[in-house]
Amino acid sequence: MKQRAPLRWAGLLVAAMTTAALAADNWRETLPFDLNGFIDGRAGTRLREDPYEDDLSLGELRLQLDAGYDADWGTLRLRTDVLYDAVPDTHDVDLTEGTGWLDLRELNVLLYPTSLTDLKIGRQILTWGSGDLVFINDLFPKDWRSFFNGRDEEYLKAPSDALMLSLFPGATSIDVVYTPRFNADRYIRGDRISYWNPMLGETAGQNAIIDPLRPDETFEDDEWSARVYQTVRGVELAAYGYYGFWKSPVGFDQAAGQATFPELAVWGASARAPWGAALVNAEAGYYDSLDDRNGTDPTMPNSEIRVLLGGERELVKNLTAGLQYYVEWLMNYDDYLAGVMDPATARDEDRHLLTLRLTKRALNQTLTLSLFTYYSPSDEDAYLRPIAKYKLTDNWLVTAGANLFYGREPHTFFGQFENNNNVYAGARYSF
Repeated sequence: MKQRAPLRWAGLLVAAMTTAALAADNWRETLPFDLNGFIDGRAGTRLREDPYEDDLSLGELRLQLDAGYDADWGTLRLRTDVLYDAVPDTHDVDLTEGTGWLDLRELNVLLYPTSLTDLKIGRQILTWGSGDLVFINDLFPKDWRSFFNGRDEEYLKAPSDALMLSLFPGATSIDVVYTPRFNADRYIRGDRISYWNPMLGETAGQNAIIDPLRPDETFEDDEWSARVYQTVRGVELAAYGYYGFWKSPVGFDQAAGQATFPELAVWGASARAPWGAALVNAEAGYYDSLDDRNGTDPTMPNSEIRVLLGGERELVKNLTAGLQYYVEWLMNYDDYLAGVMDPATARDEDRHLLTLRLTKRALNQTLTLSLFTYYSPSDEDAYLRPIAKYKLTDNWLVTAGANLFYGREPHTFFGQFENNNNVYAGARYSF
């Protein structure tokens, strides 16, 4: 049994804020700034025993405060979470990893230097691309631990500490994002979710937590992202560029014996348009693995081409379906096979993935039932996300859901997570 060290004062703060929110109907009107937020409590458990992880997959009480101040010169924004999390041993705050009793989601200022220019500086949530829970040209950080454990879908997007310049010279708009220090994904590392460890040749978890060499020099290990977009005859077109690092530690430094984040450049484009009763989209990207362009270094990832095609439409009243087809083509495949540690666990040259989202609304839009399914015919694995949300009142929302993984082999992307199958439930009070 693990020894817990709850932050009692954080729990008292949550309780005090809850009491204040319930006791005063118009208390926010006295503030000189806009303030919203919620109290969210969630609990989840694994559906099977994992020798390397706790049975409790999720157990937290979270307070989010979202404050904004508007002025003629710009806007100030603060959005932060204070939480008690029952799963980890430590509650020390690490804003980069998103661990501890405080998660600073946003802290930025939006300025309007000219009528054709916006400038946002600070911690912010950024998202690009046309995919639905499939990302090609969106190279901003994701939080896969939250996604797989049952936190709300908004927590899949992790914050970036960046400067974003937006230009609106005419019909074409331009965004340029500069991140002074590399912002990695909140990747699967073994502390809460077990994974396939190729070095051990087996599934691992808290017995083999990934501790990579992380690029962390400000202004040296930086990232650049750019987007140019325009709507032409109803078609949303965009081109993208990125220079930085792979967002998860997919490389390996043999001398240090640690995983690494190799350098990466990405070039891509997307399109989205109405087509009859449907909304269709396409996206593609070329992943240029700068540390191994020839694909001959087995410790570095090969370059890839990624393509996505999708569409969404309402099938009948209050029932919507979205379908996507995604493929990753690994370049220099023969060189990859020549250097792979275990040919039995080698990935295919082409990884195919199908996704299906079904959303049903009922009871005067107070009940939402959804199912998001990932299925890979090449890997023969799958991931299902059924969720039910019921709005009791304007303020109260209850949620129940599951994260269900399946795979014929333990080393495929979704197959490695079978021991992490979980169910969860929660309640949220918004104010």
